[in-house]
Amino acid sequence: MATVIPSAFRKVNDVEYVRERIDTNDGDFLDLDWLAQGSEKLVVISHGLEGSSQRPYVRGMAKYFHKYGWDVLAWNCRSCSGEINKKPRFYHHGDTEDLAQVVRYAVERYGYSTIVLVGFSMGGSMTLKYLGEMVDHVVPQVRGGAAFSVPVDLGSSVDELARKHNNFYRKRFLRKLEHKIKVKAEQYPEKIQCSDFSNIRYFPDFDNLYTAPLHGFKDAADFYNRASANRYMYNIELPTLLVNAWNDPFLPKECYPEKECEIHDYLYFESPDYGGHVGFTLKGSEFNYMERRALQFFNDNID
Repeated sequence: MATVIPSAFRKVNDVEYVRERIDTNDGDFLDLDWLAQGSEKLVVISHGLEGSSQRPYVRGMAKYFHKYGWDVLAWNCRSCSGEINKKPRFYHHGDTEDLAQVVRYAVERYGYSTIVLVGFSMGGSMTLKYLGEMVDHVVPQVRGGAAFSVPVDLGSSVDELARKHNNFYRKRFLRKLEHKIKVKAEQYPEKIQCSDFSNIRYFPDFDNLYTAPLHGFKDAADFYNRASANRYMYNIELPTLLVNAWNDPFLPKECYPEKECEIHDYLYFESPDYGGHVGFTLKGSEFNYMERRALQFFNDNID
């Protein structure tokens, strides 16, 4: 319930994005949704699997930061903005190249002096991987990150999603991905064969057939290994918050790195008892715990 209710019923009003489209380095496009008010500070928000800038958890974070004087850039992964992207490929948990381009674009085009990154679930995985993988290449304007409900060990999270209590969520994700694969198969019949999706019951089935070959991985196991944030996040050298609730139905014990973060200089791990998966509702409040905690963390840890 801590996951389903916020996802299905939360409404965040009065968020009027201004959309900008940018070209990617490989001839595709990304849609960026802005809340700008002339600030020198920017929060870049990355959504979860099959989400978008319109998901309540993104709109809530955007509204909260904007309320306290920040500009907001909520970007949409390829195929997630309401228009299918041009290339055969989509996006994935370890896809940091597009995030890196979005950040560079914000600096070069608009000159922000302070940038922080916030990611949810898959977007949190991207955020942590980006900050750890590209330590020597992160633009100096990036000052820190916050990630919520993150499957930092992707393979174990996939195993958790295969369990019976996650049937609803898993089937929902796969239905959305099925629709996109059918569209892509029509665009690129020589590269993508639309399988009988009745045979795709679990994520390894989908990832072996589509994610891995479309994104340069050997197979699903190779994808889970190379895309997992926990391969990279311990290299992080900027203040970064990771929050995974203990009652998150998607996350097994491998996604709660308490001991590793206790001895880390920059990575802070918190594990509230409740919050579900990108839920974290605060009774009687327009805003939730994630929004309040992210801003508080940056106020306390960046100059």
